[in-house]
Amino acid sequence: MKSISSCLPSLPPPLTFSTLQELAANRKGFARVILKKGKTQLFKDGSPMVYSGAVDRIIGRPPPKTGDVVLVADGSEKPIGWGLYNSASMFCIRLMQLEDEALRDASCALDMEKLLERRLDAAINLRRSLGLPSADTNAYRLVNSEGDRLSGLIVDVFGDVAVVASSAAWVEKYRFEIESFIGRISGVNHVNWRPSVDILKEEGLDVTGLENFKSCSNVDKVQVIENGISYSVSLEGQKTGFYADQRENRRLIYSISSSQRVLDVCCYSGGFALNAAAGGADDVIGVDSSAPALELAKENVQLNNLDPGRISFSKEDASEFMKRAASKNDAWDLVILDPPKLAPRRKVLQSASGMYRSLNSLAMQITKKGGLLMTCSCSGAMTQSGLFLRTLKGAATMSGRRITVLRHAGAACDHPIDPSYPEGAYLTNYLLRIL
Repeated sequence: MKSISSCLPSLPPPLTFSTLQELAANRKGFARVILKKGKTQLFKDGSPMVYSGAVDRIIGRPPPKTGDVVLVADGSEKPIGWGLYNSASMFCIRLMQLEDEALRDASCALDMEKLLERRLDAAINLRRSLGLPSADTNAYRLVNSEGDRLSGLIVDVFGDVAVVASSAAWVEKYRFEIESFIGRISGVNHVNWRPSVDILKEEGLDVTGLENFKSCSNVDKVQVIENGISYSVSLEGQKTGFYADQRENRRLIYSISSSQRVLDVCCYSGGFALNAAAGGADDVIGVDSSAPALELAKENVQLNNLDPGRISFSKEDASEFMKRAASKNDAWDLVILDPPKLAPRRKVLQSASGMYRSLNSLAMQITKKGGLLMTCSCSGAMTQSGLFLRTLKGAATMSGRRITVLRHAGAACDHPIDPSYPEGAYLTNYLLRIL
């Protein structure tokens, strides 16, 4: 994969300004956002999200508009960095570059287009160093929001299609530039734009035109390969269409499924089930309530020439399926439970914990004694609270079982997390032994 920079004119040599303040003075027109005293260190330490409550005042006439580049300064009006302003969001500013970075290299300072190019190049180089794409995997995450220092921007690559998930006003403002840069990546022939409408409403955008948005790429399905297994991906499906974050966890299922009886609950398009079957499982059942998802799963069975006598799918509510199985004392050697996001906000964490506990209690009841349960939460609120393991312990008590933890994992390595912004962590995956 060629870098974006190799397709564009070379950057000019670094500017000689010593500070952002001097640079802004020479370019004119940049408002300054002054932080309250005592609120600066968090952002100097790298947190990219400046909440409106941390802002003391804004200096500049006319005042900045959403998407404008602004200087960010401490209480003494000394710049600490620059970012993109939002007049409506609780995230008043998304910091893009700190003062010390501008001192080392001013070529991107206060210039979002150049910074985009630089950060996308860095993202490409990181994935290349991780071996992505490769001969047996061409589905991966290219940009992971704060983890790649482009807060609000997610880009997944599926074969020759790049899917852009937009969840920030600035991303919508720079859509043309983002599509242009990504479209120049070697091997990418189509760019699908998927705005996160509910989040963009909170960003203060008029989403009227986005409610029934369809990307203009005219591609609605693509075939990809991951760890040597082929998938048909619907680009109108959940999230960006495919959960690349579970790649390393699916590989583990492949390696431990030989001669096992396997149940994949909330299977979506069959990722875990396919890996179990390909890994030599004797019998695999996938359960999901979505008919379109199961159609994809069945298509994927055919794509991989798997024996349909060893892998099947059932359209059913997860809880009802597991309750009926438990009532018949049916049990599996290996159970995977990967429910949808149950706690989209912290305020519903308590009720979501109850749902996770109930689902996992049922899953434990239908796992053979000594068998394995891989259980997941993709709710950021649950992962960040650290309550998931406690919830699993409660589920074990509820089901009359005991558990031991064999493995604790998160998203695949192409989903980097900035430790200065732990809110970016969302996926938790536990492999448990059920006793």
